[in-house]
Amino acid sequence: MTSSSPGRFTPVLVLLLGVIGISTGSIFARFAEASPIVISFYRSGIAAAVMAPLVLARHREELFGLQRKDFLQVILAGVFLALHFSTWITSLFFTSIASSVVIVQTIPVWTAILSPFISGDRVSRQTWVGIILSFVGVVIISAGDFALGGKALLGDMLALFGAWFATLYFLTGRVVRVKVSLPVYTFICYGAAALVLLAVIIVAGLPLNGFSTGTWMAFVGMALVSQIMGHSSYNWALRYLSASLVAVALLGEPIGATILAWILFGETLTMAKLAGGALILAGIVIAVRGERT
Repeated sequence: MTSSSPGRFTPVLVLLLGVIGISTGSIFARFAEASPIVISFYRSGIAAAVMAPLVLARHREELFGLQRKDFLQVILAGVFLALHFSTWITSLFFTSIASSVVIVQTIPVWTAILSPFISGDRVSRQTWVGIILSFVGVVIISAGDFALGGKALLGDMLALFGAWFATLYFLTGRVVRVKVSLPVYTFICYGAAALVLLAVIIVAGLPLNGFSTGTWMAFVGMALVSQIMGHSSYNWALRYLSASLVAVALLGEPIGATILAWILFGETLTMAKLAGGALILAGIVIAVRGERT
C-alpha cells in the first residue's frame, strides 16, 4: 500500500516530532496522582475534546459522510488503542518495568510480520536489521531489572497482549488513514479509546475526580503533548510510511524519556543507557533507509 508523499524527508521529521511528544508520557505520569487507567482515559478523552471544534468546524462534511466501513475501522483502531493502554499498564502491577517495557517494545516485530497480510506493505531485509538492532538497544537500556516466575508471568503475558493490541492499532490506522483525514481519524479514534477506558474505570470502580491541580495539569499535558503531538504525528505518518517503520520509531521513546528524566529529575545516564540509545538510533536510521529502498 502506498500514498503520495508530501516530501522526501517530511514524514521522517514528523516521526521525530512524534518521538519527542510521546517521550513526555512517562514524565507527565510522574506528576499525575491517579490510576494509570484513569490517566489514559483523560489523555485520550481530553485529546478528542480538543480535536472536536476543529473537526466540527472544518471537517463536518467528511465526518458525517464517512462510509460505514471506514467509520468502523477507525472505531476499531480506538478500541485497540484502549486495550493496549489497559493491558500494558496493568502489566506493570505484576512484573518489573524492565520486563514489561522490553516485551511491549516487540511491537515493530509483530507489525513487520503482519504488515504484508493486513496493510500490504512489504518489509525489506534492511528494515528487519533496523528492527532487531533497535530492539537489542531497548533490552540493553532495560537490563538488570527483569522479573521472573510467580505473578510476573501474568504481567509478562499482559505486556505481550499490550504489544499485540498496539500492533493492530498501527496496522488498522495504516489501512484506514489513506482514506480518512488526520483530524477526523484522531477525533474518532481517541474518542472511542476514551469510551472503552471509561467502561473499564466504571467496572473497576476507580475515581474520576478529586485530583490535585498538578494532576489535572498533567492530564492536560499528556493530552496535548503526548497524545495530540505524539500519537497524532505517528498517525499522520501512517498515510505515507509503512506501519513497520512507524512502529520502529516508537523505540525512540526510551531515549527521549531517559534524556528528559536526566534533565528534570537528575537521573543518571549510565553507559548501558547510552549504548542502548546508540543502538536504537542506529536501528531507526537503518530502518528508514530500508523503507526508502
